[in-house]
Amino acid sequence: MSRAQKADKVFAELFAAERTPSPTDPELMEILQRNIFGEVFFVGNLSHKDREMITVVALTTMQTLPQLKAHIHAALNVGNTPLAIREAIYGCAPYIGFPRSLNAIGVFNEVAQERKISLPLETTGTTNDETRHAQGLNIQTSLYGDEVKQAMSALPSLYQDIVPDMLTDFCFGDFYTRRGLDIKQRELFSLVVLTTLGAEKQLKAHAIGALKAGNDKETLLAAMVQLIPYIGLPNALTTINLIKETDPATYQPIYE
Repeated sequence: MSRAQKADKVFAELFAAERTPSPTDPELMEILQRNIFGEVFFVGNLSHKDREMITVVALTTMQTLPQLKAHIHAALNVGNTPLAIREAIYGCAPYIGFPRSLNAIGVFNEVAQERKISLPLETTGTTNDETRHAQGLNIQTSLYGDEVKQAMSALPSLYQDIVPDMLTDFCFGDFYTRRGLDIKQRELFSLVVLTTLGAEKQLKAHAIGALKAGNDKETLLAAMVQLIPYIGLPNALTTINLIKETDPATYQPIYE
């Protein structure tokens, strides 16, 4: 098939509609659609379900809300559950903050209402104020050891524990412990968020964490290629180069 034919097929699967020319910018939209749906979607080992979840996470991070709405619909159309999509958006909060996460979940709720999905969805939290630190620390340590604690040891004494504990409790205790996504998915999506943000200092650790969580190098590279038309080449290439330099044999998967 040609790129245009491939784009027609994928577009129909994602959006349950035929591709039609843009009335105002037909050339740009044709380049866009052939690139994304006729080319990028055929690179690597990702399913359409995976690709749309990665796209939803990237669009949530960038706050491109009109496109996010279309791709939440697409994520549902190719078989993702409402719960998994909600959890992927929730999981962005430690990286992008609550205001942007609330914007994105507001779009998700609009889609749910349009599709007559009953809200609120089921509760998936598994920790409370007494258990969140220990459970979060267990996950964090398995993936990252105590490197954050060590890195913060040069801070003034008040912050030597407060800052790393906030990371443990907030990111891992409040979110990584939730049902709906596994650790492997959460680490992949964390790498997607950080790549989209261009958070270079955190990227290497999370590339390693994603491998230890059970993702293979091919999956990480395919995810970065999937991001290119949405976030642009520079940020995606930064992570691709880090993945290239990482030896998967050094980091045996902990979670399967």
